[in-house]
Amino acid sequence: MNVPVIFQFLKDLSENNNREWFQEHRAEYEVVREEFEKLLAAAITRISMFDESIRSVQPKDCTYRIYRDTRFSADKTPYKTHLGGYINAKGKKSDHCGYYIHLEPGNCMLAGGSYCPPPNILKALRQSIYENIDEYVSIVEDPSFKQYFPVIGESFLKTAPKGFPKDFKHIDYLKCKDFTCAYKVDDSFFMDANWLDKMEEVFVQLKRFSDFTNFTIDDLE
Repeated sequence: MNVPVIFQFLKDLSENNNREWFQEHRAEYEVVREEFEKLLAAAITRISMFDESIRSVQPKDCTYRIYRDTRFSADKTPYKTHLGGYINAKGKKSDHCGYYIHLEPGNCMLAGGSYCPPPNILKALRQSIYENIDEYVSIVEDPSFKQYFPVIGESFLKTAPKGFPKDFKHIDYLKCKDFTCAYKVDDSFFMDANWLDKMEEVFVQLKRFSDFTNFTIDDLE
């Protein structure tokens, strides 16, 4: 797989984010898309060594359209300037936690979790954490986990969620509006000869968090 060609195309696209340029360089994009799918295939093979649930996932089922939905956005640029792949045993649109790989010049990451879960799942996750707080803390406060994922969630309530005591010692863990975590990496991460080994170290820790949350989510399905 040719990772540098992916980054170069994304840099060029960010500087020429218009339909005319993209159409002129569509052949290049098709090459980039194939290279990204090769990267995802390698990632799936490695992750399946410690998470068999994703063994049958195909790269083409993990990727997203490069076209932006501009209907409700002030930004009318037509194309995304990143490539993302969500390796999820139950599909990329599932609330089930999976493994996300994001390539964007200057903003690469390895991430996962349950993003914008519907109210019933959000409530169930909070309840599960509340009832199993010792187990949850043993995961998210473990230094091996925190070195990659020091913060859980992207947005938070200002007060305790309804139905939970405000004086709960770990109330901040229940204020999350989503249960995601992300580890930022340099662009060079994916060009390192040992990137799969490094990725595995990160995602092995993520799996501990995912197993906890997916156990609750699976009970609702």
